[in-house]
Amino acid sequence: MISCLIVDDEPYARQELADLLLQAGDLQIVGQCSNALEAMQAINKHKPDLLFLDIQMPRISGMELIAMLDPETMPRVVFVTAYDEFAVRAFDNHAFDYLLKPLDEKRLWQTLEKVRKDLRPKALDVLMPQYLEHLPCFSANRLKIVAVKDVEYVFSDLSGIHVATAKEKVHTELTLKVLEEKTPLLRCHRQYLVAPSAIAEIEILETGAEVTTHSGAKVPVSRRFLKPLKQAFGFQ
Repeated sequence: MISCLIVDDEPYARQELADLLLQAGDLQIVGQCSNALEAMQAINKHKPDLLFLDIQMPRISGMELIAMLDPETMPRVVFVTAYDEFAVRAFDNHAFDYLLKPLDEKRLWQTLEKVRKDLRPKALDVLMPQYLEHLPCFSANRLKIVAVKDVEYVFSDLSGIHVATAKEKVHTELTLKVLEEKTPLLRCHRQYLVAPSAIAEIEILETGAEVTTHSGAKVPVSRRFLKPLKQAFGFQ
């Protein structure tokens, strides 16, 4: 069975696709999500083979969502879009799988046949935004979207990945690797990333250093990452 996840902010569109996929016989729908925040959690939980992804979603688009995924656990992506045929030429030129809304059943079966022959993810770099502007986060039962410019630092511990702003700490499904590659945050410790714009002071210690942010938070800096951090501020 091929496990798949449907991500679309329109409930009727999700259900229409789900009803069609159930007819395929060899697909297992592990979940349906209405936004990128739900999708991140579902992808990390279920690790689906296949992702049906709407491009035009509020706040965080489908393109931004794929930029947030770790390439090592990226599922095969089939884009679902209402773009006109001129706009989807970019997909054809790079042989990406896509479905146009309203869905055409014949086209869906053709796409599924291609996927069955090759479930390996395609390189999506040409479509991804280079940097993230927003991070999908959560706190208890609240889902939140945090602007990257508001982040002071990020850290990991046994309970997960945590995002700290001047006002609060929330959690995210994003990995430190993705955050380091897709945001201005700099690695300062094996478990910490810090925003250069948030640094008020760097104190040199015997075991490394410690950053003080503008809000007064303390962030550890290990010896390994002290030199690159100093160089980022023009110090040798």
